[in-house]
Parts: sequence; structure tokens; C-alpha cells
Amino acid sequence: MPDTPSVPAPVILGNEPGSFPHGVLAERHPAIVRQVRDAFPLDPGRREALDALLASCADGVVEPLPAAADPTGRDRERWSHWGMDEYAGRSWYDVPWLWAESHFYRRLLDAVGYFGPGPWQGVDPFRPAKLAELDAPETDEELAALDGLDELPADERARALLHGSLWGNRADLGFRLSDRGAGPRGEAEPLVADDSDTLWSLLPARGTGAARQDPATLCLVADNAGRELVPDLLLVSHLLAEGRVDRVVLHVKPYPYYVSDATPTDVLDAVRRLVAAGGAAAGHGERLWTALSDGRVVVRAHPFSCAPLPYADMPGDLREDFAAATVTVLKGDLNYRRLVGDRWWPPTTPFADVTAYFPGPVAALRTLKSDVVTGLDAKTEAALEASGERHWRTSGTHALIQASGEKFPHSGLIHAMV
Repeated sequence: MPDTPSVPAPVILGNEPGSFPHGVLAERHPAIVRQVRDAFPLDPGRREALDALLASCADGVVEPLPAAADPTGRDRERWSHWGMDEYAGRSWYDVPWLWAESHFYRRLLDAVGYFGPGPWQGVDPFRPAKLAELDAPETDEELAALDGLDELPADERARALLHGSLWGNRADLGFRLSDRGAGPRGEAEPLVADDSDTLWSLLPARGTGAARQDPATLCLVADNAGRELVPDLLLVSHLLAEGRVDRVVLHVKPYPYYVSDATPTDVLDAVRRLVAAGGAAAGHGERLWTALSDGRVVVRAHPFSCAPLPYADMPGDLREDFAAATVTVLKGDLNYRRLVGDRWWPPTTPFADVTAYFPGPVAALRTLKSDVVTGLDAKTEAALEASGERHWRTSGTHALIQASGEKFPHSGLIHAMV
């Protein structure tokens, strides 16, 4: 029987040496600071601020945003509501890992002067890496492969584009400090959960005879830019062309976050890249450009997209947006952590239980890059544990497609989480 706990699992922290979260805080974050420091000819003040953040990562504590980081006070007010009053003065390692990671990126943007005023205001510190990924030869190869998709039967073409979106984000693992592709390990299959049929049933094509809400709206909560966002947009283009959706609301970050998270600028870069590629890719790019122009694709950048909190704590206006959708699809590892709660759930905890608070049908497309996981059957969990791959939860070599097509008011489990 699957695990159905009556109380929430423990929140994941970064205070255990040797754990994946500890390694992110102690090693990956300092590496990101150094990489940003080397990528721009920053003035002495900005470099000193980055050095101070580097020292804080080593042995410092969580500090409130300084007034200069937020001249209007609006962001400091948000962070106070998001937990700053509770966590200020505590070690980065002793607060929830999701919260610590999010606050690190907010402090990094402050250090480089993103919020200004000054010459670096609005400059994405991760943009060089994003553009390099879009211009990589691998991207050319992937886009050229689209030319052969039209020869496939419709169901195979849809499956190929869905799996392209699913696996497209493996290149971002560790800010390109590590880049490992997908592949089987031992007896375990790379796709550890597959609710594709449920997802497609929520978005049936016109003329299939299946009942559906009309018009059909997809909310797609994007994750990374570059070579992940491109296949996400290709999937959107396909769903529009096939009549599976009439409208798409694309949720991205309002400002640069988590190294490679997509912003509105990244959406435009990706669409332009498609248009410039020629062939079938250009057709998708032109379709998306038109859809953006006529309102069939809408880009949203809600402040809560950068919150250090699970989606169970989403504000009312965002809840209404998701409730109005035929289905909401959340992409990537960070969104998965926020969707199910960044906790040590037993892997067989039902996905539907931990997402029961969500205001409408919801799905997740995610490669595994952190410890949290739900919705596995007991046989799959056993195979993963027996495979000999110690880091199957975090290596990016496994993925899942999970979906829940029901609407729940809320459950006792989720009510206890928030």
C-alpha cells in the first residue's frame, strides 16, 4: 500500500554534512558567486558585495535585505511576509533549504546591483550562460531534428514533444558545473512515473469525441531558459496547432533566479531563436510569435514565482489563475519542490494527496535533481534502491510525469502543511 501519512514529513534542511542540500549551500552557491564575479567587469563596490556574499555563504547567517537593495520597501515587506522575521540571524544551513536557496539568489541580485539604481540595474547576471546555451551546436541539432517529426503519426509526435519538454532541462544541472544526460541505471527505468495518459485525457484533441472544457486553457509554469524553454515552447506550439488547447498562460520569473530560470526576456530570446533556425523550427517560432501577438499565449510574471515558499501558500490571485485553467503543468525540479512541498516524503506517498490543495487539475514534468519525490509505486522504489545508483534522486538521470485530474477543496494532510 502507498504511504499516506496523516502529518507532514520533515522539511528538508541543509545542515547534514555530505547531503545534497549541504553541498549546494557549501559548494554550488560559492561557485555561482565566483562565476558571476568573473563574467562581468563589475566595479569595486559590486565586487566587494559579491565577496561579502561569498563570506556569508561560508560561515555567515541570514540577513534582512538592506534598504539600498529595495528603495520602495515593497520587496522587504514581501520577504518579511515570506519568513524573514523568523529566519534572520540563523545559519543558512538551519533554515528550510528551499528558503535558503531562494534568499541566496535574491541576495546575489542585490550584490550585482540588479535592482539599482545604477548602471547594472536590470542586467541579468546569468544572461551570458543562457545565450551561450541557446547558441550551442547541440541546440542546432535538436532544432534540425524537428524537420522529421511531421512524418510521425500524431500520437508519436505528441509523445516526442512531451518527452522533449520533460528531458530538456537536464543541461542546466549544477549551473553547467555538471552535465549528465538521461539513461537507465541498473534495473530502474529512467522514467520512474508516467501519468501521460492522464495528462492527455485532460487535453483531448478536437474531433476525438472526448468531452472537455471549452475553451481549453493550459497554465504552464516554466522552469529554465535556454535549451529547456525551447522544447517547452515547442510543446505549446504543438498543442495550439493540434487544437488541444485554445489559450496558454506561460508563467515565468519576474527577475533572474536560480541561475537559469526563465524570465520574459528569455521567452523572447527563445522564440527569436526558433524563428531564426529555419525549417520546422521556424514554423513553430512564427506560430508562437503570432499567438503572443493575438493573446492566445500570455506571459505572466507573478511575484510569488520568486517566493521561497511552497505553492500551498500561494496568494488568492494566483490561485484564481490556476483554478481557471483546464490543467496547470509545472516544469522542472524547483517547481516540483514547491508543488509537493520540499519535505522528506516517503517516495510512495501519493502525488494526488500532496497536491490535493491545488485549485484545479495539475501535472508535473520533472527530472529528478533533489531529494524530494512522491508518487512512486513500491516496485519502482525498490528497483531504484537496488540499482546501485546512490544518487538517483539528485543526478538528473531519472524523470517523472505525474498528473492529478481531480479538484479537491483541501485535505487534512495539506492543511497541516500550511
